[in-house]
Amino acid sequence: TKERPWEHVPQINLYPKYFMPRVMDNCIELEITGIYKREQQLDEEELSSYQTPISKELVTLVIDEGQEEQTTTPVSPEQGKRGIGKCLCSLYNDNSFLVLLLLSILIAYAYPPIGATYLAPKITATWIAVIIIFFFSGVKLKSEELTKALQRFRFNMFVQCYNFFAVSSVVYGISRLMLHLGALNVSLADGLVISASVPITINMVLVLTTSSDGDEAAAVFNAAFGNLVGVFLSPALILLYLGVKGAVDVGSVFYKLILRVVLPIAIGQIFHKYSPRIVSFMNLHKVGFNKFQEYCLVFIVYTVFCRTFSEEIDTSVGDVFIMIALVCFLLILMMVFAWFLLRFLFPHQPRLQVMGLFGCTHKSIAMGIPLINSIYEDSPSVGFYTLPLLVWHPLQLIIGSILAPHLRNFVKSNEEQTHFDASEENETSDVH
Repeated sequence: TKERPWEHVPQINLYPKYFMPRVMDNCIELEITGIYKREQQLDEEELSSYQTPISKELVTLVIDEGQEEQTTTPVSPEQGKRGIGKCLCSLYNDNSFLVLLLLSILIAYAYPPIGATYLAPKITATWIAVIIIFFFSGVKLKSEELTKALQRFRFNMFVQCYNFFAVSSVVYGISRLMLHLGALNVSLADGLVISASVPITINMVLVLTTSSDGDEAAAVFNAAFGNLVGVFLSPALILLYLGVKGAVDVGSVFYKLILRVVLPIAIGQIFHKYSPRIVSFMNLHKVGFNKFQEYCLVFIVYTVFCRTFSEEIDTSVGDVFIMIALVCFLLILMMVFAWFLLRFLFPHQPRLQVMGLFGCTHKSIAMGIPLINSIYEDSPSVGFYTLPLLVWHPLQLIIGSILAPHLRNFVKSNEEQTHFDASEENETSDVH
């Protein structure tokens, strides 16, 4: 017992030869091959709940020795450097996509000819990368969820109409106002309209809905349905708002969209339905495929900005900062409008309200960038058309992450109140 006092710590079932206890701040941590795997918080109440006096004494002894060791053991410079390195690696792993996007834009600015000419972007970025992205999207798209449309037709139609029409029309009106006042560059104003016309994002809506205790089934359906409809509706909205500009040939645009977007998604759906082995293989290596899809997106962004920086541009840094502030304002504004409408139209349904808040305003960078690149592949301003969407994407994640715990509490309190009201009604009916 004296050699292995940690055996008396409750809920620890690992073999002593594989770990050593480490005590810091009244907390016993188990270190297995250098990685902390388990920690057991201890307080006076828990210590008093141990069954034998000797176990309480031994655990107290372990805590005291650990605290003494903590106060007497200095942190070496090497350990400090390793801690900083781990922190940076963790930061990169959590935000790798945004970091790579920023680096790609900076590298494109440093020497544009690589991505504008040498990497053959009209083949590699405009065709190969786009086809790969939409093929993977087609394989992963759960089209069987579309059968749930009839169950919540009113709610689903509200989310889709708000996401496509309400957001894009408000953004179009405000962007034209900013243009009229001379407060925003034409390319960035058009980019705002383009970003507002793309469909709902898939992964982010589902993750935020789940973390906020929203309706996951509704999130899956609206993400799948929105992306399928967006293949046709987004280009139509963009051309409706902005018209045919410069070298844009409408017939050629839709022909290329069919080859680059519709056909890869259709082939992916065929594999999804008739090749379960391929689907299971992709699910097994989901992280790797998602990373590869992200790298394709980063490559497209890189070539897009290489082409933009290789041309004469009339956009200043001040215009970019105005655009960023405007995107933040528009996103918050549309979320507030959506929340009040959801509370009014779908009362006593907090899970649907939470899902609708995200589904009504989120925009897909995975669908948007390839679409923009396909429509405006010959335009020198294509980089500025994509820039507002690159700002919209992280902002919706940041705002959603901030709101998630509050929305979770909102769902919990509303469901408790609904349950309480129902029980009161039952008691009243029993009395009568």
